[in-house]
Amino acid sequence: MKITARSLVFDVFPGGPEDGPPVLLLHGFPQHSGEWSAVAPLLHRAGLRTYALDQRGTSPGARPEPVDAYRITECALDVVAVLDALELDSVHLVGHDWGAICAWHVALRHPARVRTLTAVSVPHPHATARAYATDPDQRERSAYIKLFRQVGKAETLLLEDDARRLRAVFAGSGLTDEGVDTYVRPLLEPGALTAALNWYRAMNKLDLLGLGSVRVPTTYVWSDGDLAIGSTAARACASHVAADYRFVPLAGISHWIPDQAPQAVADAIVARCIAQATDG
Repeated sequence: MKITARSLVFDVFPGGPEDGPPVLLLHGFPQHSGEWSAVAPLLHRAGLRTYALDQRGTSPGARPEPVDAYRITECALDVVAVLDALELDSVHLVGHDWGAICAWHVALRHPARVRTLTAVSVPHPHATARAYATDPDQRERSAYIKLFRQVGKAETLLLEDDARRLRAVFAGSGLTDEGVDTYVRPLLEPGALTAALNWYRAMNKLDLLGLGSVRVPTTYVWSDGDLAIGSTAARACASHVAADYRFVPLAGISHWIPDQAPQAVADAIVARCIAQATDG
């Protein structure tokens, strides 16, 4: 479906029983809503209604030009506006990678719209920032961000030689060449990769100001084979959640958890939803 929100047009892919508890799925970089294609059917079997959103920069109708338009605060407001358009007061919110960062901000800034939070790969923003400031290992893991923030240079390096470097990002994901191509092909469209990279270029320390502890029931799923997020940041996440919290570490899985371990992700989401329903 096409959802018009904040003068932008977002692609949203619904599924599952129409009367099921709603789950909003937020993708990361360099992916799109298709990263939930193996997870969503498992949620549907559990009776959940899913909405997979192609976020700002990924939906062709939601690609504003200014870099500042991709501030994480703007992306969080997109989620709220899409929920309004779908006439959903609140949802179980799930995000991976940048989608997780966006989900954290929605839960922190708009908690009334979030029944539960399941963040995959990326922990609370303060846990990541603290690890970057104190842990040399995390700084090394995050070094790629410097390249992604370089306008023009990043696009050239990632897209040259049939997007060889962009395809290599998915090493260890277990995806076939065809599976990788489903993510890479849309980014070959004019302006698509720049819009996706603008999430990195819009990063601003000011966006961390005023963020406290999350106060909605939260599950954090992390994999020990994640090249981007180390154990220092992952294990610090708990101290930034002032509600029921579950940490789900996965052994031998890469950063691409929804693709590589969809059952584990679905189980974590379903368990979180059931716990909330029971407590409620």
